[in-house]
Amino acid sequence: MTIQLPLVNGALRTYEPRTEPLALTPGTPFTSRTVFSAAHVVADPFADSTPDSPAAVDWDATLAFRRHLWSHGLGVAEAMDTAQRGMGLDWAGAAELIRRSAAEAHSVGGRIACGVGTDQITGGTVAEIRAAYEEQLAVVEEAGAQAILMASRALAATARGPEDYLEIYGHLLRQAAEPVVLHWLGPMFDPALEGYWGSSDLDAATDTFLEVISAHPDKVDGIKVSLLDAQREIDLRRRLPQGVRCYTGDDFNYPELIAGDEKGFSHALLGIFDPLGPLAAEAVRVLDTGDTPGFRALLDPTVELSRHLFQAPTRFYKTGVVFLAWLAGHQSHFTMVGGLQSARSLPHFARAYELADGLGLFPDPKLAEERMKNLLSLYGVNQ
Repeated sequence: MTIQLPLVNGALRTYEPRTEPLALTPGTPFTSRTVFSAAHVVADPFADSTPDSPAAVDWDATLAFRRHLWSHGLGVAEAMDTAQRGMGLDWAGAAELIRRSAAEAHSVGGRIACGVGTDQITGGTVAEIRAAYEEQLAVVEEAGAQAILMASRALAATARGPEDYLEIYGHLLRQAAEPVVLHWLGPMFDPALEGYWGSSDLDAATDTFLEVISAHPDKVDGIKVSLLDAQREIDLRRRLPQGVRCYTGDDFNYPELIAGDEKGFSHALLGIFDPLGPLAAEAVRVLDTGDTPGFRALLDPTVELSRHLFQAPTRFYKTGVVFLAWLAGHQSHFTMVGGLQSARSLPHFARAYELADGLGLFPDPKLAEERMKNLLSLYGVNQ
């Protein structure tokens, strides 16, 4: 049982897929870390839509995938970047996703936090941006979910300096019903967020970010940092007020950040925990027992796959995430809202398949192999 996989130079090489997946079973929530998977949405492949039309979502498959994550003890971070927020999923679609997923979470006892942004507008005054945030915060709170205050493209374009960030975030935190998670998403994930917190100097931006938190520590459950800079995250989490958690969003360095050091550790809110869900859950349960080497032994080998999926342009990592969900049998097709399945190359897919198969991520390796061969045949690679 072999498969011919294309290399970046156009050559083919023979790969022998594994025959057995890892034995990973559902389990209870974790005790030592709070862990969210930022989950993707499943497109409706039969919808007559275009990249410019509103997203057509397969709600049954989308919610089934969330039940899969909850069954392994993971929380779901909903309507985030992984769900193609601002890249195919508009605010109307995100609001429906939030309502449906929150209701599903309540019905099965799953943990959920949802993204609050300003993507119903593309620009405007500070007052208009604040109102857009308020509208989305109300939807999330009415759904009974925890709020994640996401970075705003509109605010990045409009803000005159740190004072506008302090004003808007301070206002939102004062009115939030429950403590929220603040999300700092770097420009490698979204180029429109360059200079967030009022400066392209990350040290200055960090000071503003911390000023927002220190002014309202009782309203900040934690921060999610997605800058792909492990040392900066460590330095930042050591400066947080007591009781404010750091949720790593670093898809390059997550094992070491979650494991932590003598001065603390990071919790997790990660896009890579969408395809890694069951394996990541198993690793955290090992960490719950105090076995840090065992945790690292399980999770360290996944970093190569994560770095591959999140390679530049990083914002297209969603394509690899959905591709692996298709190979794993979580959905019947490889179609994405906005046509984003075209955002990565065939050699990229081939390497993602090989790395994921090597980790034992596919519950049915034979199905994954057959689907990979079908994709290869569409590109003219005969087996």
